[in-house]
Amino acid sequence: MYVKQLAKLMGVTADTVRHYTRIGLLNPIRSEENGYQEYTKQDQQRLKFIISSRQLGFSLKDIQHIIGESEQGNCPCPLTRKLITKRLEETEALFQETLKLRNRMHAALAQWDTSADGANASDVCSLIESFVDPINDSANKEQRNDD
Repeated sequence: MYVKQLAKLMGVTADTVRHYTRIGLLNPIRSEENGYQEYTKQDQQRLKFIISSRQLGFSLKDIQHIIGESEQGNCPCPLTRKLITKRLEETEALFQETLKLRNRMHAALAQWDTSADGANASDVCSLIESFVDPINDSANKEQRNDD
């Protein structure tokens, strides 16, 4: 099957298939008749693996590493467990930072509910410049009290 056929079958774009081919994750054969790249059932299975891996948060570098282990005849499962543990830690840290940002946004809206719109000549936006982060403000007060 050709690029567009594989892409449609797997629910991705043709550009995605071409990209995975360029970086070596897919290895189609070149047709002697017309020079087009033809994808096999094995490429279809590989693309399904790539899609599932991406849905689990693996990077393309991770996927290349996992596939490399498999192609060397090694079981890639221990590596997969190690990589997903690392990805989970990164995702958890990002999630915690996102929660902090969400809380600051809520705090800003609450503070701004009682503030009038208006610009001081030296301010860009008085709302932002007058914002006091309750989390960092209380942490700074505690630190000053400890000193």
